[in-house]
Amino acid sequence: MYTIGIDMGGTWVKIGLISSGEIMDVTIMPAYSSEGLKAKLPDIQNAIDQLLLQNKVQQNQLTGITMAFPGIVDTNNSRALSTNGKYDDACEIDLKGWCMENWNLPFYMDNDARMATIGEWKYGAGRGLENMVMMTIGTGIGTGVVIDGRVLYGEHFQAGSLGGHFVIDYKGRKCSCGNVGCVEALSSSFFLKTIIKEHPALSDEFKSGNDRHTFKDIFTLASTGNKDALLLSRECMDIWSAAIVSYIHAYDPQIVVIGGGVMKSENIILPYIREKVGKLAWCPTEKVRIVASVLGDNAAVMAAEYSILNGRKNNEYASA
Repeated sequence: MYTIGIDMGGTWVKIGLISSGEIMDVTIMPAYSSEGLKAKLPDIQNAIDQLLLQNKVQQNQLTGITMAFPGIVDTNNSRALSTNGKYDDACEIDLKGWCMENWNLPFYMDNDARMATIGEWKYGAGRGLENMVMMTIGTGIGTGVVIDGRVLYGEHFQAGSLGGHFVIDYKGRKCSCGNVGCVEALSSSFFLKTIIKEHPALSDEFKSGNDRHTFKDIFTLASTGNKDALLLSRECMDIWSAAIVSYIHAYDPQIVVIGGGVMKSENIILPYIREKVGKLAWCPTEKVRIVASVLGDNAAVMAAEYSILNGRKNNEYASA
């Protein structure tokens, strides 16, 4: 049996064919998320059909289709409730109906960072654990939380998923969510150009290259001793560390998993954050392990099989 997992990223859409906890095949396409979800559905439909055809999978071999979505999702009804600059028409779309019309299959939808957390919990760095937090650092910053073997959802489907919008500087930059001083506003790729432009201590020479600077570029420059890149990378790692301290204090996990494109520089990021969090987090009995994602960009897609088989009303997940 097979499951289709769709990960609606801000930059890329990834569609995977999953069987027995493994990705059998995958298609990746540009997201163009500012153009909305409805415009992207025909491309997604065609990609799914091509995956099935190429892998000789019959429709009756599919258990269902899942979507990891960058917004707040009503998981009971698999509908987007709120968006933030990506696929902003999604709340108006009946995706369960779209799935039923095209494939006559069950459909399940959840927040993308929460789906990545489920993937790591069941198949990756958190396998076998009962309490974990995952932080994804990319275009935005998302989180997911597992407590006592259950994925955290809360009354309004927001619990555990808004770690990028924890306030760490109430006098800081205004965030895209409308709040001030969020982790995301101070240290995400989406805000990186603004962070560089407004930083009072960065050189004019460094600022002149703002259009080409990415986190990959910044960490590469920092490794060569570039003073501006060192300053900026350390400040971002300090912000990520402060956020992780808050997650540890809020959720009391056994492990914090860090994912996202920025972890291509994990050899720099992990030692720094471990040392910083080790000094600041109040952990009187045992230090919380901080590790890199095992599944990388595949984490949210990998959650598809488990979510279709175990997702149920009231947001409960059977612990394995």
